[in-house]
Amino acid sequence: MKTLYMLLFSGLLLFTSCEKLLDKTPTDFIQPENYYQSENDLNLALAGVYDPLGSEYLYASSLWFQFGLSNDESFYPNSPNSFSAPMFYQHDATNPYVSGLWEQCYVGIERANLLIENINRPVMDDDKRKVIHGEALFMRAFYHFLLVSNYGDVPLKISSTDDINNVRIPRTPSKDVYTQIIRDMTDAESKVMKASAIGNSSRISQTTVWGMLARVCLYMAGNPVNDGSKYLEALNWADKVIKSNEHALNTTYDNKITNSAYSQIFINQAQDVYDVKESMWEADFHMNGGNTSYNEGGRLGTYQIDCRNLDTGFASGNIRTTIRLYNRYQAGDFRRDWAIAPFSFTSTATSAIRVPYPASSIINRQSGKWRRFFEPISFAKEQYRTGQNFPILRYADVLLMFAEAEFEVHGATPLAYNAINQVRRRAYNLPLDVPSVEADLNPALSETDFENALRDERSRELCFEALRRPDLIRWGIFNEVMTAMTTEILASNATSTNRNRWIIGYNTAASSPKYLLLPIPASELNVNKAMTQNPGW
Repeated sequence: MKTLYMLLFSGLLLFTSCEKLLDKTPTDFIQPENYYQSENDLNLALAGVYDPLGSEYLYASSLWFQFGLSNDESFYPNSPNSFSAPMFYQHDATNPYVSGLWEQCYVGIERANLLIENINRPVMDDDKRKVIHGEALFMRAFYHFLLVSNYGDVPLKISSTDDINNVRIPRTPSKDVYTQIIRDMTDAESKVMKASAIGNSSRISQTTVWGMLARVCLYMAGNPVNDGSKYLEALNWADKVIKSNEHALNTTYDNKITNSAYSQIFINQAQDVYDVKESMWEADFHMNGGNTSYNEGGRLGTYQIDCRNLDTGFASGNIRTTIRLYNRYQAGDFRRDWAIAPFSFTSTATSAIRVPYPASSIINRQSGKWRRFFEPISFAKEQYRTGQNFPILRYADVLLMFAEAEFEVHGATPLAYNAINQVRRRAYNLPLDVPSVEADLNPALSETDFENALRDERSRELCFEALRRPDLIRWGIFNEVMTAMTTEILASNATSTNRNRWIIGYNTAASSPKYLLLPIPASELNVNKAMTQNPGW
């Protein structure tokens, strides 16, 4: 993570524990009362708050891979086993990804609480203190958001742990957790800096807070909380982002490298290029430090286009597309052949040759959104780690959230159409402010057709970005879609062996409402006797 990761590397002592496994008194741990003595201490602590974002159990892999597959966009092509269990909905409360997401979120929350509680210790510039305070508040809220949207009722924790023996913490109703999330984020938005002042997508900006508040409110408005009053709040937060003029859809691209402005977004992420206008917040990874500097890589790109040549970019090709996603794109939409690779590689350790897919071959094509061969040669290319940044929030998402909230509050208005059509025009490499017969939605759609078009547009634009499963759940159509996917795969021209393997996850998820939530980890239930398990688990 660029600056924040460098700060974290230089201050690891704050978060390590003990020199020898059985030492009773840690020798390399700085007690909170002896820390937080300077501005630098606060910045190091803030880097520690951000750090779980890069965990294997959050944006390095889990949220978009282990828990991001088996929906109407993508599936995992290999046979179920202990590693792939979440991708087939074969996981249970003992799964390491189930417990890892939980644990890393609470690590981030604990670090944020410690920082917030000690924010006034050092003598420093109060404006800088305010910014650090705002980012810590937001991150505490964001980790709670990941928890409540994945596990349902979870312990709300807004103070640090002062007694390690006090582990009996009951679950807080989801609506109350969401209320605190909104309270923290709203408090943060007046403290953090503008995106244009920060100059990168690593740190939380004011408009990022507004955009995430729109997302939080949409989740709260949908299933299972179903607080419809939050649609208006989502609309207002998304509108603030749009009217800020801090952000815009990227419309430029290097036509020597790619043929669309859309694909440039993901090439930028592969090349450590920040586009703060489009990509509002990214989980940053760092792999260009060579052998002497700190590297923290994620797996983005390593599950995309299958290739066994490390120079080109080793990848396993384990994110496959569905027919439904492929067919959502219309002629002229440049997003399709970027998000879904139109070729595969025939590769060895020393060579890689592109082989175009035949037109009849749709199911089982590989995700192509993040392509390793765009990584700079200066990057330390490892087999299963990359420095590619993961987009947590993009401006295109804000426009689509605005359209959804506007539709829910006022119907299919010109404002809602305009927001979607901007995204669509960019997809066709057309001017954003000029109406287009080719790209724009039919302006006379029924309410039902507009809603379906909106949902499809989110898939076309945001596929593989860890948003589809949560979207299907909050819209209340998850089980219905999973059932339909089984029918689609069985009717495909794949081999019977592949069809039977690929439908395992869909059949499992469609069979029980318990898969709308993750199970509470067994590790938590074992130590927290006030905790209860989610229904069905």
